[in-house]
Amino acid sequence: MEKTFNRLAGAVARATGRPWAFALCVASVVIWAISGPFFGYSETWQLVINTGTTIITFLMVFLIQNTQNRDGAAIQAKLDELILSSQSENDFIGIEHLTEAEVESFRSLCAARAKEKHSSSAKSRRKQSARKPAND
Repeated sequence: MEKTFNRLAGAVARATGRPWAFALCVASVVIWAISGPFFGYSETWQLVINTGTTIITFLMVFLIQNTQNRDGAAIQAKLDELILSSQSENDFIGIEHLTEAEVESFRSLCAARAKEKHSSSAKSRRKQSARKPAND
């Protein structure tokens, strides 16, 4: 059942992300709006669009969330594999399971390392350019 749901969720997410799906939704709203005078702008006429959009939105939330969860997990697994196969530190593997404060401390650490690396590479470039003789 899970594989069937995953296939359905993926297919719906792909289909609803297409331009024709948006055009279909716009056309539906335009047709509904044009039909207003024929139904006297009744409560039933309003209920049709409200109920339809609510049901579609409710179902789409679950389908899109399922697709995003799977995509996020797949990306995380790929990133973990890249970290493991490189010579970098493995401290970052599994940080998606930490609290927001713990993740923020990792982000601060990365920012500090990047700033340090940037300043050391700038110093190195200045030293190299100072050593080069001037071309006259």
